[in-house]
This record gives sequence, C-alpha cells and structure tokens, in this order.
Amino acid sequence: MATEFNTGSFLGRWIFALALVMGTYNPTAWCYFHWATAESTTFGPIVAIVGIVLLIGWIIFIRATFTSMGWFGIALEAALFGCMVWLFVDQGWLNLESEGTIAWVVLVILSLILAVGMSWSHIRRRMSGQFDVDEKDH
Repeated sequence: MATEFNTGSFLGRWIFALALVMGTYNPTAWCYFHWATAESTTFGPIVAIVGIVLLIGWIIFIRATFTSMGWFGIALEAALFGCMVWLFVDQGWLNLESEGTIAWVVLVILSLILAVGMSWSHIRRRMSGQFDVDEKDH
C-alpha cells in the first residue's frame, strides 16, 4: 500500500473536492441544487439519497479541513487564494465583470480550500516530520 503523499495525492483530493462543490452547486443547470429545486423534480428517494451522499461528502471534507487547519489556517488559505485572484485580475488574465465568472472562481477556490484542508496533515508531516493524531483511547 502506497502511503507517500505526492502531487497525484493532492490532485486526487482536489478532483473529489471539485466534484463535490460543482456537483452541489454551479451556475449551470447541471448540479444537485438546480435539479432538486426544479419545478419538474418531484422529491423522492433518489433526490434524498443524492442529497445525503453530498451531505456526507461535505461533512467529511469540512471536518478534515477544520481539524487539520483550524479557522486561522482556513482564513489564511482564503486570503492567499483571494490575493492570487487579485493578481490574475491585475495582470489581465482574469475578468470578473460577469457574475458567472465570479461564481466559478469562488467555487474553484472553495474546492482548493477543501483539498488543501484534506491534504494539510500530510503536507505538514512532510515539511516538519511531525504527525497529527486525532484519535482518543476508549
């Protein structure tokens, strides 16, 4: 079993976070929010199961992110990504005049925050040699 954390490990976490975020909501009609709230959708077991699966995914990602980084770490991460967006806008690489573009940028940043949060314990261990342990004896 490979336990080494590498770029592929982070990209895998980011792909799952991106799928969770975009699957829950995005500006297109292809997401859970638009599907579940459409007039043509009748609430039933499939809508409920998909919603519960998404909720489980959110809980896993959010809990891991808060456990590994805390409020301060998440705020720093959001500030870093916000400054990167500022740089992209300042350099002319990104235009935020469209509401849709702003929504996509926010969703990608949210997925990056969750992916870094899921990966942070591995990154910290690699940088410092220290392990994070979040288990208690019963």
